[in-house]
Amino acid sequence: MLCQFSFRNFKSYREETTFDFQASSIPEFADSLIRKDKCSSLLPVSAVYGPNGGGKTNLLLALASLISAVVKPIHDLEKNRKALIVQQKVGAEPFLFDEMSAKEPTEFQLFFRTKEYEYRYYLAVLKEEIDGEALDRKKIGGKKPAHIFYRDREKISLGTILKKENVNTSINAKMPFLSFLAINYNIPVISEVQEWFESCVIRSYANPMAEMQIMVSDDEEFKARILLLLNDMGIDVEDYRLDEKENQLYLKRRIGEKEYELPFNHESDGTRKLIAALPVLLVALQEGRLVIIDELDAKLHPKLLRYVISMFKNQKINRHGAQLLFTSHDMATMKNTVFRRDEIWFAALDQNHSSEIYSLYEIRREDNERVNSTAAFDKQYLEGRYGADPYLQNMLSGGEWD
Repeated sequence: MLCQFSFRNFKSYREETTFDFQASSIPEFADSLIRKDKCSSLLPVSAVYGPNGGGKTNLLLALASLISAVVKPIHDLEKNRKALIVQQKVGAEPFLFDEMSAKEPTEFQLFFRTKEYEYRYYLAVLKEEIDGEALDRKKIGGKKPAHIFYRDREKISLGTILKKENVNTSINAKMPFLSFLAINYNIPVISEVQEWFESCVIRSYANPMAEMQIMVSDDEEFKARILLLLNDMGIDVEDYRLDEKENQLYLKRRIGEKEYELPFNHESDGTRKLIAALPVLLVALQEGRLVIIDELDAKLHPKLLRYVISMFKNQKINRHGAQLLFTSHDMATMKNTVFRRDEIWFAALDQNHSSEIYSLYEIRREDNERVNSTAAFDKQYLEGRYGADPYLQNMLSGGEWD
């Protein structure tokens, strides 16, 4: 489970930026939180809103860049322990609107939780080479973290656990030491970290090809759940089959006494999106994975988007601590009946053309009080109270276009 993610000098983000999945001390949707004794509660869902070019996608790409940096070398050598649902490697591109940032490393820091431990992983990348790296862990409820390893360019120091394993510290400058250890050794602490990274799901529905990447399972129970969810969402499908010769998926419907098949590419955009997304989301819910999706709302009716969100917020369905992080332009779901205030985030450019993010819970009104949990979030956002798109503000206030 993801606790917190920080990064700096990545694409449109110049300064250190922190995204937090740790729940604030607020009452709304308390029964949806992911709870564990002796540690903070975590959010099951977070949505990022903001204008085009504000940095929504780059926030997700920063997280995807760190994940793919660790996972890709392992996957390329077929040493992965879990089935991957990752699209592509994302390079660590620095901020380019000042002279110094291109010469500085891009830095990432991730805090995540497994059943018994909380981990901190740090990675710094400069011109495709590893500039720094560190891995620590502590027992949940413990106070003192244990040092696993620390790397400063080519120099690597090992903690007690790795010293016992007699591991090699001479590695390629472009490969994370974490990946190197996962590929070459069977060390329980490294395997646990490796599996967490491999469990992360990355999808971008801004890319039309994403909806053509469909997980099809022969497992009848899994198939039945997909069909149940589709019908529950109002997509009347009785069955589906994959024709391997044609490499085509067919959806079956019954009208009266007759059964009809329709090729997948003849379905509506929304249906294709659901067919592509639901198996991924179902696997995440069954296995407690983190799902990162750019433009989840694209081509989806707001009611269907609410249904997806509700699955992650329902503890009877989300029994294993799955989390969903997505970007959206859909104002119809920016409601206090859908989200907690700390589950809504905004990304926007500052005066130096650098992106920044902040949650709705962090915003203060003119009287220095927080936004009320009963506020009309969507209406206030469009009015510009949360730092809305200046073009929207201009239009809503009747401003003239140049």
